[in-house]
This record gives sequence, C-alpha cells and structure tokens, in this order.
Amino acid sequence: MNRTEREAAVRLLMEQAPPQVPPDLYGEVVRRGGRMLRRRAAARRALWLLLCAAALAFAVWAATARPWVEPPSQTTPPVTGW
Repeated sequence: MNRTEREAAVRLLMEQAPPQVPPDLYGEVVRRGGRMLRRRAAARRALWLLLCAAALAFAVWAATARPWVEPPSQTTPPVTGW
C-alpha cells in the first residue's frame, strides 16, 4: 500500500461508528488498574528498602574495615637499634 491508500484506509476506519464496548468492561479495567498500581507501589517500596539496607550494610562495612586507611608495609622490617 502506498501512502494515499493507507491514509484512505485510516480515514475510513475513523469515519465508521465507534466500536461497541461491553458494559462491564469499565469495572474490570478499574479493578485491574488498581491492582497494578498497588503492585507497582509495593515493588517501589521493596526496592527503596533494599537500597537503604545496602547503603546501611556498606556504611557498617566501611566503618569497620576502614578501606581508606593504607595498610602497614610488610616488605621491609622496621629499623631498630640505631
């Protein structure tokens, strides 16, 4: 189909009467949408909790291991008796 044929087909579809929707569809959509929003909110809360737990674990590890401190040199013995 070339462009004019596609435009004609789309115009024909748009000019036709709107499709009939079952009357109980709205309630079903609202129910599913609410469930979807609750699941997303729960997933978001769980991810925030996981992020906070990881940050707390990192902070505890950093406070105990102190990775920013240079370890003492083990290659040469200390000089004594001068």
